[in-house]
Amino acid sequence: MNIGIGKSLLLALVSLFNRHMLWLMIWPVLVALALWATMAIWVAPALRALIAPVAQSVPFNFSGALLFSAHAMQMLLFVPLVYLTALLILGVFGIEAMVDHVAKCHYPELVRRHGGGVVGSLWNSLVALCGLALLFGITLPLLLAPPLWVLMPVAVMGWVNQKVMRYNAIADHATPLEMREIFSTHRWALYRLGALLALVAYFPLFGFFAPMPFALAFIHFELAALRALRAAPIEGEVVGVTWDGDRVREGVAVRY
Repeated sequence: MNIGIGKSLLLALVSLFNRHMLWLMIWPVLVALALWATMAIWVAPALRALIAPVAQSVPFNFSGALLFSAHAMQMLLFVPLVYLTALLILGVFGIEAMVDHVAKCHYPELVRRHGGGVVGSLWNSLVALCGLALLFGITLPLLLAPPLWVLMPVAVMGWVNQKVMRYNAIADHATPLEMREIFSTHRWALYRLGALLALVAYFPLFGFFAPMPFALAFIHFELAALRALRAAPIEGEVVGVTWDGDRVREGVAVRY
């Protein structure tokens, strides 16, 4: 049976209360914060130097507004970069432990068919990063409009989040064909889960630690979808024939 986004998030919170899972929630964020805080400190003087001549050439006194807009854009980029970096770290160093924990507790009957691997995960992450760069470049002019400061990053990061997490969540259990089927069937649900993560990431403090529970939610959602897919009858296939008096009764094929 499939589960919705709400139930997958509730199950993720249940799975989170484990010593190993809590540690996985903390250390990737600390690494990501240290990395991007260092970058921000290095970029800030260059940003001020870039804005200064522009502000002087603009009629009227808009220098304060320009500086505020620049810092606002920097902050709105800093937040998703921190949690995206934490997601990528989790995808490399923590996803196996997370999948093992969730599968053992909630989906022990699912057979692991190893449709993906480390190479596929790295390639998927590279595609996600290239997509992020492309989408950011396309939507960058829209960030100058104040109402779109938050909406556009959420829309872009929603796609990136689901691209990164959907593969890693079931690569160990599903075959390539099963992965394509789940990604296609649940495309919009996965995007909504990714967009919700992008939105929650802007909440003070909690947003930085959101990657871990949302990664667990992706695992729950997709493993449940995989279980439902394998339990669905295969149309047109006969698995057995039994006699019922003078009639022949055909069996129904079921995925296991």
